[in-house]
Amino acid sequence: MKKTALIFFLGIIFCSPMVFSQSEINQMDAQGKRHGVWKKTFEGTDQLRYEGAFEHGKEVGEFKFYCAECKDKPTVTKNFNSKDNIAEVKYFTIKGKLVSEGKMEDKDRIGEWVYYHEKSKNIMTREHYANGKLDGKVITYYPNGKITQETTYKNGIKEGEDNYYSPDGVLLKKLIYKEDQLQGIALYYDAYGNVVIEGFYKDDKKHGLWKYYKDGKVILEETYPKPDK
Repeated sequence: MKKTALIFFLGIIFCSPMVFSQSEINQMDAQGKRHGVWKKTFEGTDQLRYEGAFEHGKEVGEFKFYCAECKDKPTVTKNFNSKDNIAEVKYFTIKGKLVSEGKMEDKDRIGEWVYYHEKSKNIMTREHYANGKLDGKVITYYPNGKITQETTYKNGIKEGEDNYYSPDGVLLKKLIYKEDQLQGIALYYDAYGNVVIEGFYKDDKKHGLWKYYKDGKVILEETYPKPDK
């Protein structure tokens, strides 16, 4: 009799509304703001679309976002700092390989973002953002870690030098941008660092005298814009 009563008592505890509410998800607080654990699935399926926790309407801790075919591997994770709106963000392939990572403030990228080569963990690109726009140098790397390109941005547009390098680190091309257009001198080099083409850009077009070299000597000269025939 005592055993039966104990089972009945435990059943009341574990089935009571109070205990059940602690395991509920997708709840609102008294002000109608999301609070506690939230999970959403793709319509008509059991596949998670996202999962994470809110604290009176504010994201806290880790959020995971999935694609329709992702199963249990998220394509995006966001770790929120409870003190501000900054989140550490990571993007993954459907197989779980890290593609890129950086920080976001609300919906804007900020600071350094890093991208990785498809078939390795080596860095492919480093970017810098301010208020969601590229700002500073964007550096791209060969799989061996050598720099392949350095491009300077300001407020989201190209502004400054744009340099290209060989896998051995030799400068192959030097261009200059102003307000997202090619402006100024342009230099092209061979694999040994010798100038092979020298010219000038104005408003994104070749302008003035262009020289072509071989063995250090000019073999061809062209002037732009070319006269109409």
